[in-house]
Amino acid sequence: VQLQASGGGLVQAGGSLRLSCAASGRTFSSYIMGWFRQAPGKEREFVAQISWIPSRTYVADSGKGRFTISRDNAKNTVYLQMNSLKPEDTAVYYCAAQGAINWSAPMSVDYWGKGTQVTVSS
Repeated sequence: VQLQASGGGLVQAGGSLRLSCAASGRTFSSYIMGWFRQAPGKEREFVAQISWIPSRTYVADSGKGRFTISRDNAKNTVYLQMNSLKPEDTAVYYCAAQGAINWSAPMSVDYWGKGTQVTVSS
């Protein structure tokens, strides 16, 4: 199981970024996938999750109204659209997958991808 995250970068406050996570190695048709983030000196925190089929989502309070998680089943890819970014959103963002089909929020993580850096300047 491999998760490859991409799309991070440097953006000004108020800007937008879309992160992508491509999954390979197994069929993720029943997996829950999501995003976590870790800022310097802080613990890793949950950001958002989405079921594969049917589509059900949950976004942490820190991202509600600004972040949207979605997926493209044909591409085995999950996206995190981040709008109205704030300097406090600066972190390394990690893609994650839960192998079990039971829904709970935040999700349990069975697989981690390498992170992608998001930096929001003020």
